[in-house]
Amino acid sequence: MYQSILDKMSRMRIFGKWPVARYLSWNKRVWDHMTIPRSATSSRLALLYGNFLHSLVRAQGNRKQAFHTSFLRNRPELELIRRLSCQRCEGSTLNISVLGCSAGAEVYSVLWTIRTARPDLKVVMNAVDISRDILEFAQKGIYSLKAPEWGDVPVFGHMTEEEMLQIFDIMEDHARIKPWIKEGIVWRLGNAGDPAMLDLLGLQDMVVANNFLCHMEPPGAERCLRNIARLVKPGGYIFVSGVDLDVRTTVALDLGWKPVPDLMEEIHEGDPWRRDLWPWHYGGLEPFDKRRPDWKVRYASCFRAGEQI
Repeated sequence: MYQSILDKMSRMRIFGKWPVARYLSWNKRVWDHMTIPRSATSSRLALLYGNFLHSLVRAQGNRKQAFHTSFLRNRPELELIRRLSCQRCEGSTLNISVLGCSAGAEVYSVLWTIRTARPDLKVVMNAVDISRDILEFAQKGIYSLKAPEWGDVPVFGHMTEEEMLQIFDIMEDHARIKPWIKEGIVWRLGNAGDPAMLDLLGLQDMVVANNFLCHMEPPGAERCLRNIARLVKPGGYIFVSGVDLDVRTTVALDLGWKPVPDLMEEIHEGDPWRRDLWPWHYGGLEPFDKRRPDWKVRYASCFRAGEQI
């Protein structure tokens, strides 16, 4: 009911004008002018008002898929992937899928993290994206040192010089992914919302579905997330950040996912691009708020499937 009211408000026009758009524009000017620090936006009143503004922004729609990406984008999440990988038996096989893999930065970041920590594991990586062009680019594993070819986010912006040398063979104006990191990747053209995805990939030990569901309208994002959930083995792990929190909470509770508490807040706050967009962009991420009764589920980005909360 609440969301329906917001949807109607966002579409309302008076004398050919959108009053909600003007209201948001005025609020943003005040918010930016006051240069409100992150700590101040965590007050209860500021969070409530910020989430109201964010709801209006999301109700306006205008969502579209994007190829913004960077290596080692969320270090706490990669650390959790490393910890979970280290729990595997020696010499075992780890089946993992990265959905919406975009230009490949997340795929290679995950593989570098796992193989550095557990070189004994046989990692079978499925990298899936809906765009053939971006998939072909990602498969090459060659990135310009001068300017990003896809999107406007510096792909190396979160890396140290040492990490660059560990992950890439550096050429004159390009960086090429090292061969040992690229091993075992199956690049697949596909839609994460397609029910046939389970037949294509099979059950997975880990599924990473980050930063593309937020670009879908909530009903479509929920259907897609429920389809993605079918890919995870009982007791396996699903990573899903970059999604409307109401959608993720609804699906997690309904399917009985168990939130993984390790590094929960660090992962939630670990993506500066999404964090800094709140509340003015539909993909922005509200501050971590332990005062909410549902916070352990709402703010978890990693869940164990097939176990009741």
